[in-house]
Amino acid sequence: MLSLKTEKDIWKMRKAGLLTWSAHELVRQIIRPGMTTAELDREVENLFTRNYAVGMFKGVPGRVPFPAVTCVSINEQVVHGIPGDRVIKDGDLVSVDLGCKIDGWCGDAAYSSLVGNVSKEAEDLVKCTRDVLNLAIKRLETARYWSEVARDMEKFVRGHGYSVVESFVGHGIGRTMHEAPQVPNFVYSEFVKHEDFQIKPGLVIAVEPMVNAGGKRVRQLNDYWTIVTVDGRLSAHEEHTIGILKTGPLVLTGPPQTQEEQEQVDEFFRRYRENK
Repeated sequence: MLSLKTEKDIWKMRKAGLLTWSAHELVRQIIRPGMTTAELDREVENLFTRNYAVGMFKGVPGRVPFPAVTCVSINEQVVHGIPGDRVIKDGDLVSVDLGCKIDGWCGDAAYSSLVGNVSKEAEDLVKCTRDVLNLAIKRLETARYWSEVARDMEKFVRGHGYSVVESFVGHGIGRTMHEAPQVPNFVYSEFVKHEDFQIKPGLVIAVEPMVNAGGKRVRQLNDYWTIVTVDGRLSAHEEHTIGILKTGPLVLTGPPQTQEEQEQVDEFFRRYRENK
């Protein structure tokens, strides 16, 4: 069942959203050729810890519990890449998915970074993935049902010659990371018949398109987590947590919009830098 939030609840989620945005801002500041994915993860965990937040990904159950606070997926890796000793190289497309829980509420977002001198293929793919997420946010202003948004997202991606990953979808979010409903970036008959949901105040969802340069098929590696494209082509991942207010969609994991929010972000980074 859908768990609708009050407007007050949604604004409470903004703190987790701002810290999640700050973590991505930190990644954008420090990511560079020569650093390992484990180093990147360690800095994000430090930001969370110093701000009394819990990284939601660490310990997620599976055949092997997920061991890190971020998913760092490079090039043909779609999602759930495990941080480790892999060195980030010039020209890499690096998708970082991360989320935190603070004061009992969750924030979840993903961002694809282009490191150094990247190919035009990588640039175009990331632009399409970012644009289709922005399209979804805009359509939430007028759509009555999610299937309307998903249909437009799928049409947009296919129109650019790319594939929508269908094995993984977005989700509701609130006091836990994964809540109802499931939020696909494409449409299929069973969803429209049985799982479609209304866009209305109180809804909070994580919208996360994953777009492949080649085919949509993916597979899991032997680490039980990392998902890669079957054809070895590039993949990009973008995500925001979005709450629906009476006035329209609010991007909870977006950048600060007021002086008060900027001061909150500055405080997050001040704590992160203490004793470094």
